[in-house]
Amino acid sequence: MTAKVLFTGKTHTTAGANGAARSADGFLDIKLPQPHPAAENLFGAAWSACYLGAIQLAAGQRKIALTDPSVDAEVDLVNEAGAFFLQARLAVGLPGLDRDVAQELIDAAHAICPYSKAVHGNIDVVTTLA
Repeated sequence: MTAKVLFTGKTHTTAGANGAARSADGFLDIKLPQPHPAAENLFGAAWSACYLGAIQLAAGQRKIALTDPSVDAEVDLVNEAGAFFLQARLAVGLPGLDRDVAQELIDAAHAICPYSKAVHGNIDVVTTLA
């Protein structure tokens, strides 16, 4: 079976006082005079959006209706002894669901979400049900 590319995000980012990031399709156009905290905020937004989609997919596969699901992401840039790394917290809101069902969806989403797969073992991640 051949893998099918579903979407390619294309961005151009510049540094300095007039730094910015812009996507080729114009959907993203943001000023970035400083790389941080922009990088952590953008990563948190991208990961939480992807993770939310994975929760919705997992719910659909299980025929579970969702009402106003949400993900709040916090991404920390950490420096320890001169080495930089990230750590993250994802707070998932799944109103109206039984906690066990919600936890099942949270766990399933990490197995579906490409961002979660990419960071697995590389970033300390704490996921909680809000």
